[in-house]
Amino acid sequence: MLGGIFFSLAAGLMWGLVFVGPLMLPEYPAALHTFGRYLAFGVIALPLACMDRAELRRLSRADWLAALRLAAIGNVLYYLFLASAIQRAGGALPSMVIGTLPVVIAVSANVLNHQRDGRFPWHQLLPALVLILLGIACVHRVEWTALLQNPKASTTRYITGAMLAVGALVCWTWYPLKNADWLRAHPDRNPRVWATAQGLATLPLALLGYALFWLWLSLTDDALPMPWGPRPLAFVGLMMAIGLFASWLGTLCWNAASQRLPTALAGQLIVFESLAALAYTFMLRRQWPEPLTLAGVALLVMGVIAGLRVKPVKLGGA
Repeated sequence: MLGGIFFSLAAGLMWGLVFVGPLMLPEYPAALHTFGRYLAFGVIALPLACMDRAELRRLSRADWLAALRLAAIGNVLYYLFLASAIQRAGGALPSMVIGTLPVVIAVSANVLNHQRDGRFPWHQLLPALVLILLGIACVHRVEWTALLQNPKASTTRYITGAMLAVGALVCWTWYPLKNADWLRAHPDRNPRVWATAQGLATLPLALLGYALFWLWLSLTDDALPMPWGPRPLAFVGLMMAIGLFASWLGTLCWNAASQRLPTALAGQLIVFESLAALAYTFMLRRQWPEPLTLAGVALLVMGVIAGLRVKPVKLGGA
């Protein structure tokens, strides 16, 4: 249990980096952030695959198809939605939408995985979920008030960003549930190897997406300089950093956590991603959070602690 909590915390700290990437390079389209990140992830996975080639050979055709599905929906489509949402609505709103994941995943896992993990009593799980929702609501209230006070803010763009964030939420709800299903069904497999396999599966998707986006820019006479954009060193450096820490190492840590924790509890610990993203966003803004924001963070942490105290009840047993 302690090992699973540590690995989920490490994954959250690294995944939080992806929320500030689009804000650091706002002149780059979301598609270029997405395909650049996963191109870097795939390139990083290649030498790692050489080290783990014996283990990778053990993966069946069905395993590789599962890795490809996880890569397409949980990586590429998810981040395309998220990066687009961040560039339209800022970093805080998408962070809060993704912050509902502990609630969404815990409820989904309680419905879908109770045969395997046991069922968490709803009356015990509810207080933790309420605390998490209240914490998210507090932070969102602060960001919404700041938006209304900004005369340059675009309501349409903000709403579009919110809708894209919901799309990211759907993808990122599906990913940990399906990823945990595979890992729990293969307890003898190394989480590092499975993270590398997903990187390899992502590489052809990123190459294809990058090529098609480049072609689309050429056909539309877009002035964006390709292949690396107007700030090539900053772009390549950021993509490699996110690809290494957020994509590969973050996935590795999350795989390790998923093998050690029930899915519903692991789902609640994704709150660390939102907390990290919120911290990085305020660091980038160079401002201290409002008191209501800090209250929201405290509620989120209390909700996670309360959720960790709830024990699953196996079907047919006490």
